[in-house]
Amino acid sequence: MMAMFRWIRDRFSQNIQTRLTGYFLLILLPLVIISLFAVERSRAILYEQAVERTEMALSSAMNHFDLALQNVEEISSLISGDLRMNELLNKNSTNFSPQSIVDFSYILDQLSDFVSVNRYVSQITVYHQASNMFISTHYGGKRLMGETQQEWLVEAARRNGTGISYVMSEYPVAEGVSFGQMTNTDSISLIRAMDLYNGERQSNLLVVSFSESKLLNIIKTLLPSENSRIALLNEKGEVVVETGRVYEEEISDKEMTVTIDSDYSTWRLELVQPKSELYKETDQLRLFTVAIIVLSVLLAIIISWVVYSGIASPVLKLARGMKRLSSGELNIHVDTKRKDEFGFLIQSFNKMAVVQKHLIEDHYEQQLRLTTTELKFLQSQINPHFLYNTLDSIYWTAKNYDADEISEMVMNLSKFFRLSLNKGRQVFTIEESITHLHYYLRIQQLRFMDNFTVDYQISEDSKRVPLLKLLLQPLVENAIIHGMEGKSSGGCLKISSCIEKGNTVVISVQDNGPGIGEERLRYIQHELAMMGSRSVPASSQDEENVKDLFGLRNVFSRMKLYYGREANLTVHSVPGEGTTVTISIPLDRCKEVNMEL
Repeated sequence: MMAMFRWIRDRFSQNIQTRLTGYFLLILLPLVIISLFAVERSRAILYEQAVERTEMALSSAMNHFDLALQNVEEISSLISGDLRMNELLNKNSTNFSPQSIVDFSYILDQLSDFVSVNRYVSQITVYHQASNMFISTHYGGKRLMGETQQEWLVEAARRNGTGISYVMSEYPVAEGVSFGQMTNTDSISLIRAMDLYNGERQSNLLVVSFSESKLLNIIKTLLPSENSRIALLNEKGEVVVETGRVYEEEISDKEMTVTIDSDYSTWRLELVQPKSELYKETDQLRLFTVAIIVLSVLLAIIISWVVYSGIASPVLKLARGMKRLSSGELNIHVDTKRKDEFGFLIQSFNKMAVVQKHLIEDHYEQQLRLTTTELKFLQSQINPHFLYNTLDSIYWTAKNYDADEISEMVMNLSKFFRLSLNKGRQVFTIEESITHLHYYLRIQQLRFMDNFTVDYQISEDSKRVPLLKLLLQPLVENAIIHGMEGKSSGGCLKISSCIEKGNTVVISVQDNGPGIGEERLRYIQHELAMMGSRSVPASSQDEENVKDLFGLRNVFSRMKLYYGREANLTVHSVPGEGTTVTISIPLDRCKEVNMEL
C-alpha cells in the first residue's frame, strides 16, 4: 500500500501528464458533487411534493367521507326518533296479525324513502324485538330464528343507549354467523336503538348499511398509478373499504405511505405507492448525470495526453464557466468551435447548465400549481348543505311575514350559491354562467328597486363554450356599483358574447352610467397593461396590499393563469355615456382548460 502511494507521488511530481490528469480530475470533482447533489435534491423535492399533493387529496376525500357519515347519522336520528314508526313498532307484539303487515309495510316505505335520498346507503333495516323480525329495504321482512343472534341484537340496543356504533360485516355475532350474514350486507353498518326519546324503550334496533361500491368510488379517484393502493380504516384500524390489498402485503422502504386522520370520525385514509413510480423520471436524470461524469473523467484522462498548448485555452474557458455557474449565473454558455474531445466536454457542460436551469424553473412552476390546488382545496371546505338549509330557513321565514322581496332575494341568492358550489365544478358554459349571473343581477335589481334593466345578447355559437367559474361576476358588480348606484331610473346593463374570427371568444359588460374620467381611465389601462406584460400572473402575496382595482386584478390574474398570455381584458369608457369592459379568450384554450379541470 505504501509502495503504491510512493509510486503515484513520484509519477505526479516527475510526469506532467500524470499531474495534468490529476488536475483535470480535481476540476471535475465539484461538478460531480454538484450534479449528484442536484439529482438527490430533486428526488427529495419530488418526494415532498408528492406527499403534500397526496395529503391534500386524501384530506379532501376524508372531508367527503365525513360529510357522508354526518348525513347518515342525521338520517339515523330522524328514523330512530320518528314517533309514528316507533308507535307502530311498540304496539305490535309477538302475535303477527294482518294489521302488523300493514304497519310494517308503512315502516318499509318510510325506510325506502330515506335510502333513495342518500346514495351512500345501500339498505336500512329495523329489528323488531317483540316479533324477532327484520324489516329491511333490501329483502322486505325476515324472521330471525337464532337465539344467540337475538340476544346479540338486544344487547347491542341496550349497550348503545341513545348513542351510535359501527359494526363491520365480518364481526361475529354467533357461532359461524357474522353480522353481514345476519343482515345480508357486505359493508360497514351503523347501529343504534329505536325510540330515542323514550326512557322505557323496547330493544328495537336500527341498522343503516353503507354501500361499499359508492365508498370505493370515492377512493378510486385518488389512485395516482396502477400499482398504488389505498384503504379506508375505522377507529379500530379495521379496513372499511380498500383498493388492492394494503394490509396483506408488507409495506417496505421502497414504498411511500401517506395517512390522513379524520377529526370528526377518527377514521383514516392510507395510501401506499411505490417510490419507483415517483422517481421514474429522476432515475433517468441520475443515469444521465452519471454518464456525463464518467464521460468527463474519460475525457480528462485523454486530454492529459495532448500537448499543453493545445489544451490551455479550452481548460481556462471551462474553468471560468464553472465558476460563473457556481456563482448562480444559470444562463451560462461557453462558446467553442473545437470539434475534439474538449469541444464535446464544453458542450456537455452547457447542456448540464440548461438542464439545471430547467429543473429550477420546473420547481417554481410546480409550486405555482401547488398554490392553485390549495386554493381549490380551500374552496371545497365550504359546507353547501349548511348554507342551503340556512337560506331555505330565511326564505320561509320571509314568506311567513309576507316579505316577498326578501324571499325572492334569498331564493335568488340560494340559487346563486348552489350553482357556485355545484359539485366543486370550476368550469361552466357561457349559457350556464349567464343563468348563474342572472340570480345575482336579480338580487341587485331588488336592492336598487328595479332602477336598471339587463339586456342579454348571447350568440348561439358561444353558449356552449366553457368558461371559468365566477369570471363575469366581479365585472358586473363593478358595473352596478360604479354605473347603476347613482341612477334612480333608466339604468341599463348589457351583457353580450360572441365568437370573433372563429377562434376568439369575446364577452363584454356595458353600462350607461357616468363613465370614467380620462385620468382615471389611463391609470386603469396602464395597470392592466402592466399585468398583461407579465409571463406569470402575480401571486396573491404580491398583490395582498393592493386595494385598488381588486375586481379587475382578480379577473385578469385568473384569466392569465388558466388561459395563457393570449387572454386579454380591456376597459373603454366615455364620460357621461358609460363604460364597457371586454374580455377576449382564445377558443382553443377554453376547451383545454375545460378538459384539465
